[in-house]
Amino acid sequence: FIIFAITGTTIVYSGRSSNFDYVLAIDASSSMAAKDFDPNRLVAAKIAAIEFIDSLSSKSKIGLVSFTGTSFVEQDMTDELSKVKTAIRDMDLKSLGGTDMGGAIVTSTNMLLSSNLARVIILLTDGQSNTGIPIEEAIKYANENNVLIYTIGIATEEGGVLPGLEEALLKLDEDTLKFIAESTDGQYFKAADEESLREVYSRISSYNIGRISTNLSLLFMLSAFILLFIEWLLSNT
Repeated sequence: FIIFAITGTTIVYSGRSSNFDYVLAIDASSSMAAKDFDPNRLVAAKIAAIEFIDSLSSKSKIGLVSFTGTSFVEQDMTDELSKVKTAIRDMDLKSLGGTDMGGAIVTSTNMLLSSNLARVIILLTDGQSNTGIPIEEAIKYANENNVLIYTIGIATEEGGVLPGLEEALLKLDEDTLKFIAESTDGQYFKAADEESLREVYSRISSYNIGRISTNLSLLFMLSAFILLFIEWLLSNT
């Protein structure tokens, strides 16, 4: 028990929490220009994200990350929600090629390290991770830091096309998004149109389940002292 106390043994579990800090990680790669949403996937995602922020408690801090082949911190963690909404409005498609979902998870997790509340990443993408940090490594890092990830796949059943590239049909890789969510005790959602995307954000804002960590050092130290006292008592009687 003394050894467990000294090593700072901590138990992590999914439980109810009343306050959360969030990082919105939004795909800004060229595939988000697909026209299966009006006027495209990125603009629809930005509108729904702003509505999500309007529904949150004032106690929440929010950060914003956009990602393509690398990640960009558009807004550091802040409780000034108007700043986050401005950053979302100003966010645009990036010219850098590729989609690095693993890097987005690592960057978002780093932003949450100073949070004392339940930590949540909302990762929105069309699910085509093809470069950067391996998804498995990113998930491991998020789990080590008690981060829960909700993933949102944004695409219609038919898929979308890019302006000028009508022959290139872009479809959703749901398996990767389900894997990320399930591996961090989160949930995967599919948004097939603007209305379902708003509904997904509304559901997330109403959830009260987070990853909670409890340090057991005090419990173990008390147990050790009780056992030592019993040992002393028996040896003297």
